[in-house]
Parts: sequence; structure tokens; C-alpha cells
Amino acid sequence: MELQERFEELQAEGLGVAAISYDSEEVLAAFAERHGITDVALLSDDDSAAIRSFGIYNHVAEEGLGPNAEDPVVKADVLRYVAVFGALPIAVGTPFPGTFVVDRQGRVTARFFEEFYRERNTAANIMLKLGTPISGIAGSSGETAHLEISATQSDPAITVGSRFHLALDITPKPGMHVYAPGADDGGYRVIGLTLDLPSFLRLLPANYPKSEIYTFEPLDERVPVYQEPFRLVQEVVVEGDRESSAKLAEIDALTLTGRLDYQACDDRICYDPASVPLTWTLTVSPLDRQRAVAAGQ
Repeated sequence: MELQERFEELQAEGLGVAAISYDSEEVLAAFAERHGITDVALLSDDDSAAIRSFGIYNHVAEEGLGPNAEDPVVKADVLRYVAVFGALPIAVGTPFPGTFVVDRQGRVTARFFEEFYRERNTAANIMLKLGTPISGIAGSSGETAHLEISATQSDPAITVGSRFHLALDITPKPGMHVYAPGADDGGYRVIGLTLDLPSFLRLLPANYPKSEIYTFEPLDERVPVYQEPFRLVQEVVVEGDRESSAKLAEIDALTLTGRLDYQACDDRICYDPASVPLTWTLTVSPLDRQRAVAAGQ
């Protein structure tokens, strides 16, 4: 669904989009009709030939139906790679889900796969990782005596397993700098985002851009800082376990709250540490239950 919504933006970047599934043409046609998918090609690989050729055939499903089905290792693999709810019948023929980026010569230039089959990168998240971010959704913004801050989010909606990102575009005021990772070794407060998260969300390590070295001549001190506009990116994962899915199903929208903590200095003064409150609002999209049931998930 997100690929359909982002289709024109992806096309403007010179990208075509196709989704390959082991589902039959009938199942895919019904899915497309339910969700108004008209631009993205949904390709049926119901004999799993393409899935096998890409080397992503999910052999765990067959193991879950084989003679070692009760082996604890096999059962754990089934929960991680096939059916977290232990749904039956187990769907044989599925791929390990992920995304390939292919150039015009058919060469794979990037790929994105996750350990847990329910986690999926959004298109916006992938484009950010490729260095060609597509438009984000504006969140809160603010200004202090030291910084201008604008918050965005990669996607307006999340669902079970979404991997999305929150971003802060930060502009230090003239003459100001804030501290980058590594400056904490000298006792300085590194700029960072703190979020108040519900239990069904998980943070990945924040992505900091390259910093520059600032030299404080009176102390002959060199520390990593940001003096020019920069972007701080926080990737977030929506958990896909049973408990998290149940909690997510109870809400239609989610407001994330947090704060940006920092310490700013100029060439003469280091100001008191400060915090800026921030919010992001996301809607919650339900899973496509008809297709999930058909897939044994």
C-alpha cells in the first residue's frame, strides 16, 4: 500500500517498482482491489521459481512440516521465519521477505532483509538508507537561543512490523556549535533524541552524520561538533510479536513524545544543557487479515 502511495515519488527518482509473491493471481488481484493498488506491479510466483532463483526460498516452512517439526530449534525458527502465531497450515513456498534494488542491467545494487519475517522497511526508510530520501511528513518544530529544529517522519502510518524513521533537521545559530558523539569523552553533552516509547516500539541505534573537529585554543582542546545544519535520524521498529500486535490493534493513532537534549557553546561561553520537547503523530493501519490468513500468518 505504501508503494502505491509513494509510486510517483519513486518514479521521479528513476525507479520502477514490482512486488513478487508466492500468492496466486486471484489472491493478488483481490488484494489490489481492496487497497486500490493500480500502479505497482504485483507479480505471482506461485511455483516459487523466481523466489528460488533469487536464493530467498523459505526452507523453514518445509522443516516445520517435516519429521523434525517438534525439534525446539525448528519450532523456534518457524516462529521467527514463518508464523509467529503458530498458524496452520504453514504456508510452503514463501520467500524470506525483503527488498532488492536492481539497476538497469539487472544487477543487484542493494538489498534489505530482516531477521524477523514480520519486520519490513518502508519505501521511505529504504530511500533514506540509499542516500536519496523522499519526502517526509512534517512534525513539530521549534527554536531556541542556540538552534532551529524541524522534525519529520518517514511515513504517516505504521503497522505491525514497520521499520520507519524519525528525523530532526537541526541548524545551529551563527557562532554556535553542539557536540557530536565522542565529545562525551571530554565531559560534554552529546546532542541526542530521547523518546517515550510504548512497549510495542523498539529503537535502533541513532544515525549521526559526520562531525567536524572544533579546536578551543585557550585549553588546546579538540572535540567533535556540529556547526553547520545537520540531520539526526532515529530508526524505529514496530514489534511483530503476539502481545505487541494485540496492543497495536487497540489503537487508531499514536502520538510519540520525546525531547532533544543538547549543550551549545560559542567561542566564549558554554551554555547550560537544554532540552526541547518534540512530538510525532502516526496513524495505525491494520494488517490485511484476509491475505495474512491465506499465508498462514
